[in-house]
Amino acid sequence: MDWQGQKLAEQLMQILLLAFAVIAFATGYVLASFQLMILTYAGGVVLTTLVTVPNWPFFNRHPLKWLDLSEAEKHPKPQPVVNVTSKKKSIKK
Repeated sequence: MDWQGQKLAEQLMQILLLAFAVIAFATGYVLASFQLMILTYAGGVVLTTLVTVPNWPFFNRHPLKWLDLSEAEKHPKPQPVVNVTSKKKSIKK
């Protein structure tokens, strides 16, 4: 899953869970059934999971372009810089 696909999956998850929460609350309120409300929301969570968790093809529309190994060897990984200007105070005994 690419970066845009992850963002899309996150947005879909939030929208679907909120929509199913509203639908479940309305269903439970109108029918005066807490059990039906919980079952409706649980079904929504399952459906949301089936839509957002698998790596569906529409989550991979913007694949990353990796460097070839020969090109990567031309540009070595930068090494961390050691800060030599900081001085430690010595503790006198």
